[in-house]
Amino acid sequence: MNKTDKIISQARKEDRKALLEPEAKAICMAYGIPVTKFDVAKSERQAVKFAQEIGFPIVLKIVSQDIIHKSDAGGVLVNLKTAEEVRAGYNKILENAVKYKANARIEGVLVQEMAPQATEVIVGSIKDPQFGQTLMFGIGGIFVELLKDVTFRIAPITEQDAAEMIAGVKAYPLLNGYRGSQPADVKSIVNVLRAVSKLVMNHPEIKELDLNPVMAYEKGTKTVDARIILE
Repeated sequence: MNKTDKIISQARKEDRKALLEPEAKAICMAYGIPVTKFDVAKSERQAVKFAQEIGFPIVLKIVSQDIIHKSDAGGVLVNLKTAEEVRAGYNKILENAVKYKANARIEGVLVQEMAPQATEVIVGSIKDPQFGQTLMFGIGGIFVELLKDVTFRIAPITEQDAAEMIAGVKAYPLLNGYRGSQPADVKSIVNVLRAVSKLVMNHPEIKELDLNPVMAYEKGTKTVDARIILE
């Protein structure tokens, strides 16, 4: 049984539809999708140790199957620059989680590198009752709901399909280095789309997948947030 099978099987045993973020990121890594460096801390001491190993600045996020919308629960802290800030942040996140949901099961706190800013894109998939696994690409981050600038294809996709999806969004000039901004590594985004296509075809039990945002750099990409929902 490979890593992805193990993670999905464990979630099934625990009767969970939503994978935890570290699980979703581990699956991304198994499929060659670059993600931000991370580890899961179970104590403030561990949180500081992982932060020092990863390198500042750091993002902290609550890891709980009972808290899906982490930001709403005060479960995300960004741009922590010192060991002291990480220590205080670890305790603050746990305190916020308990206030938000007293009986929430907490697996730990995700300690994650803070990815440098870049053009943000979203790569996702949704299982359609009629067409099966469909892939989505768009400009990501906070504007995804507002702009709804996305393209779709039915999986599996070829390299050309992926390139056409990327070129098909209205905001494509942003990826080409609009008004002096750095151009994005489109080839790397193509690779992420192809990897997601392969993942959802190999695992038809995946109902929804969201990588948002994916930072698109001049060289390479990095997935900051990953979400996977099972049928």
